[in-house]
Amino acid sequence: MAINDALALVIDFFEGKKVFSTSFGIEDQLLTHYIAPFANRVEVFTLDTGRQFNETYEVFQRTQNKYPLINIKTFFPDETDIAAYVNTNGVNGFYNSVESRKECCRVRKVVPLQKAIAGASLWITGLRAEQSQNREEMEFLEWDEANQLVKYNPLLHYSLKEVEQLTNVFNIPVSSLYKKGYLSIGCAPCTRALLEGEDFRAGRWWWENGKKECGLHIHSDKNY
Repeated sequence: MAINDALALVIDFFEGKKVFSTSFGIEDQLLTHYIAPFANRVEVFTLDTGRQFNETYEVFQRTQNKYPLINIKTFFPDETDIAAYVNTNGVNGFYNSVESRKECCRVRKVVPLQKAIAGASLWITGLRAEQSQNREEMEFLEWDEANQLVKYNPLLHYSLKEVEQLTNVFNIPVSSLYKKGYLSIGCAPCTRALLEGEDFRAGRWWWENGKKECGLHIHSDKNY
């Protein structure tokens, strides 16, 4: 089933507040294109951690220009939480330990996310199975126990090549970082370009070993 048809069915089926989160990566950009016709029924939001690439803001603006009917609401971390983290760990304390990095992600991303999805019955994401081991085990529609809502992953079994082809067909704005090897774009201090042959998530928190997640998309029943 085509993405637009599947989206229509899912959006019609679920009552209440429906949200779509975008970080302006290529997958999210493709979904923004398909969600545009449902702009009055799906709340679109992004999380601004305060440590974004300037290129992320540039594609944010280009996206708003192309899809003026979509109001992309921005959620920010609490200033008090940021001050407490920096005073305790240092401005770049996330390099010091996995625990410190995860706390930074919690303050800058997880806590704002809770505000963004509060009261929602459905959360639409741009996750794809080939992005990580954790995401290989996700379903198109799944219950998110931690957030008490249903998560919908319409691009789950799309390949990166298919996503790229569709963004080209529809002339969808893509971050200039993407063509420089940044296939997964997060905060500037925590993201680098991929080297040839590296795993999709290798550019995120590259100084760490193990699974690469920030806490937004975690199965509560798995040790990821």
